[in-house]
Amino acid sequence: MSSAPDISYILNELGEERENYFNAVSAPIIQTSNFVFKKVDDLSKAFEDEMGGYLYSRGLNPTVEILRKKLAALDGAEDCLVFNSGASVIFAGVLANVKAGDHIVSVKSPYTWAQRMFDVILPRFQVTTTYIDGTRIENWKNATQANTTFFYLESPNSWDFAIQDIKAVAQFAKSKGIVTFIDNSYCTPVYQDVIAMGIDLAMQTATKYIGGHSDTLGGVLSGPHAMIKKIFDSEYLNIGSGIQPFNAWLLIRGLRTLPARLDRITRTTREVLEFLKTHPKVEGVIFPLDESFAQYELARSQMKGACGLMTVILKTKNRDAIVKFCESLKHIMMAVSWGGHESLVIPKCAGIPAGEFDGNNKEHRYVRLYIGLEEAGYLIADLDQALAAV
Repeated sequence: MSSAPDISYILNELGEERENYFNAVSAPIIQTSNFVFKKVDDLSKAFEDEMGGYLYSRGLNPTVEILRKKLAALDGAEDCLVFNSGASVIFAGVLANVKAGDHIVSVKSPYTWAQRMFDVILPRFQVTTTYIDGTRIENWKNATQANTTFFYLESPNSWDFAIQDIKAVAQFAKSKGIVTFIDNSYCTPVYQDVIAMGIDLAMQTATKYIGGHSDTLGGVLSGPHAMIKKIFDSEYLNIGSGIQPFNAWLLIRGLRTLPARLDRITRTTREVLEFLKTHPKVEGVIFPLDESFAQYELARSQMKGACGLMTVILKTKNRDAIVKFCESLKHIMMAVSWGGHESLVIPKCAGIPAGEFDGNNKEHRYVRLYIGLEEAGYLIADLDQALAAV
């Protein structure tokens, strides 16, 4: 974020014109559907360019604008849009940048709703997708065709944390005129500056670390103003997937404590990681900034930090043992997502029909663990008693 303003300024001051709302410390919730015009000419201008002023809260809204300015600066980007979920960011960001007959290259096993778009929706319009092991730049080059227009990255992903050489992929894409889009939800812009590495469009699910309290959904798309305006004028307005004022206010509130929460989670994660690595019932732990991680050097070179999310592999090939571990946890809850105040666990086998579980397939034995804001000792004690029950 070398080109971005200081993070303390972004979180506490940027975009907040307090003199316009009674000098209130907290940003207001402008809970309105539309806005009044006194002159016909002004209304006409708003119709011509809805991004140039306030017309209807489906597009711009003052509360959302405060959040937009902060999130764009956090990414070191010219502009951003805030959606009602991460899935809607992917839908709009991809749809705006492909046309019938185009080809996409994507990392293998991307986020569920990205893959649904690539496999179910886009083929209706003769848009094809090639999935690759994105860890090697050669795979991106070899998969590129004459009609390739879009690269989809996730670095790291949220299960085995495979990462891409972001600078190398972005540089190659630019040489071919290909748009790059990355899911940066794992690191957030605080821990990984993907725009500075050459990525065109960066997304993150604000539901997670930005919100931080598991009480609202949201998605962020950052990039050059021209690309963002193109999406605003078409997919964003047409789909009607913009975030609502109250949800935007919740995300502003979450942003205030983002660095403090990430610092706390990072410290606790390291303590829990060290406990699990030495436990006799744990086969291994996958975490991108642990020296045992296969891509550790690359991760360390492009990530400022990693926090919260790791994958545990129990020393068993028995599905029932994995289930027993997860159901024996007393304080760590079983749920999807991550980034909130609460620690969570989710076993990979929950998404695999019981009859298809293969104990010899290491991925089937993954148990993803998210570390929240609880004390490290509290979480370690819970993990220890659950492991003893296996």
